[in-house]
Amino acid sequence: MLSLSTNDIQLRQSAADKQEAIKALATGLEQQGLVETGYVNGMLARENQNSTFLGNGIAIPHGTTDTRGLVKQTGVRVHHFPQGVDWGDGKTAYLAIGIAAKSDEHLGILKQLTKVLSSDGVEAKLQQSNSADELIKILNGESQLEADFDPTLVQQDFPATDLIQLIAVAAGLIKNREAAGNASVADAIASGATYLGQGLWLAKTDKDVTRTSLSFVTPQVPFVEQGNPVKGLLMVAACNGSHINNINYLTQLLYKQQADKLFAADADKVVTLLTQELVEGNSEIFKIRNPHGLHARPGAMLVSVAKKFESNILVANLNGDGKAVNAKSLMKVIALGVKQGHELEFTANGADADQALQAIGQAIADGLGEGK
Repeated sequence: MLSLSTNDIQLRQSAADKQEAIKALATGLEQQGLVETGYVNGMLARENQNSTFLGNGIAIPHGTTDTRGLVKQTGVRVHHFPQGVDWGDGKTAYLAIGIAAKSDEHLGILKQLTKVLSSDGVEAKLQQSNSADELIKILNGESQLEADFDPTLVQQDFPATDLIQLIAVAAGLIKNREAAGNASVADAIASGATYLGQGLWLAKTDKDVTRTSLSFVTPQVPFVEQGNPVKGLLMVAACNGSHINNINYLTQLLYKQQADKLFAADADKVVTLLTQELVEGNSEIFKIRNPHGLHARPGAMLVSVAKKFESNILVANLNGDGKAVNAKSLMKVIALGVKQGHELEFTANGADADQALQAIGQAIADGLGEGK
């Protein structure tokens, strides 16, 4: 696990261009005793091969495999550019993370960083950060960017006969996670629930909440309240806006008249439906054979191929957590932590879905720019 300290971070930096920013990062890595003189050449060479800009205002300059011998100790150097640095192609970096890795350790570093930094809204948080401690919290995942929601926050087939019971159970699940207090439960019950349609109700509270969280409860037997069916209830306890994406996923389900999927699913699937984009279509599984997995260069090649097609394309690492992400987002693809031998499942939906899957499979077979 990457451990950051305030000594690894330089605030209020400026650079005329990305080359100047990379040179400054390399100097910092050298001063920290992480690399030998000359590592900067590998960082610049890597940038010439493929941009290290990930998205969300973040770039991750690092050396080539040829310069790994110059790495004395694995670590990072973080420079914060509040005014931004032009990283080419109209992309602006507000945070540049210089990486020094002796071997495939950089994949673990990338996975940790990108899993946190791929969250929507993080770019604004990074740009506005004004302290090293605040940046560390974001990079370490301590600054909440996504709402808490996992199978332990799902209660199915509860023997309830009215909405108040369901609300109490849903609020209790969040309270038991120590994400909210007694006042939160009382406020949720007093506020009641709103009918969203298709048997789904929404309860919410912002009182006494310490971490934004969701919970989901279904009754053992559906019943009717206020003239509307009650098949399930979603609870939102919010102290920030990290639940917005979940609401967007819920809106998609309702718009497609697919709320019943929530009621028929097991707890794991309920979480999936409310935490990631839902794409149903053609699927293919491909094995990654690149010796160093999907680091920045082959990852960028994969994303580049996916972006050539209009279809929505999701990819899941079957050897990881199995969560599907947007195959057109380099940040999210690298966050999958794909290593050699891992199998990726691609799902595409659209007029050119078959062509997209065929092209992706061919690109992977060809080595994603690193040879077969």
